[in-house]
Amino acid sequence: MKKLFYLTIAAVMSFGIASAQQFPSVQLEDQNGKTIDTRSLIDGKTPIVISFWSTTCKPCIKELDAISESMIDWLDEADFRVAAVSVDDARSVSRAKSLAAGRGWKSSLILLYDQNQDFKRALNVSNTPQVFIFDKNGKMVYSHTGYIPGGEAELIEKIKKLK
Repeated sequence: MKKLFYLTIAAVMSFGIASAQQFPSVQLEDQNGKTIDTRSLIDGKTPIVISFWSTTCKPCIKELDAISESMIDWLDEADFRVAAVSVDDARSVSRAKSLAAGRGWKSSLILLYDQNQDFKRALNVSNTPQVFIFDKNGKMVYSHTGYIPGGEAELIEKIKKLK
């Protein structure tokens, strides 16, 4: 009887851990206005950095500028992608799109817009900027909140360790 009890507890815990590690499926709008499922960001080939930002967050903009500027050099060291997820609401999404395009992020980052903040809630983001690194299989391997100039270099170091 005790064995059955412990096996049941172990099975429930394993299921809970497996489902907690599953990458969330949320519908977001991309820079071109198309809807994508966030699960499509996990491709089984390359890690992805996901950075949550808003137009009113100066540290967010500074961090994404630094990441965007570093991408060319970083891609020589490791194969990965970066998705910048705006948490601006429907009233200010056009401003977020303009800001991202004006700063040149469109050429180096995947731009996504979480107008209802569903993806933000699914990943338990409380403050911006918040950055996550997910491995090629969708397992979260790193997270940080806030930005200090030069701190973006830690991202490439974490990504290189995923090889």
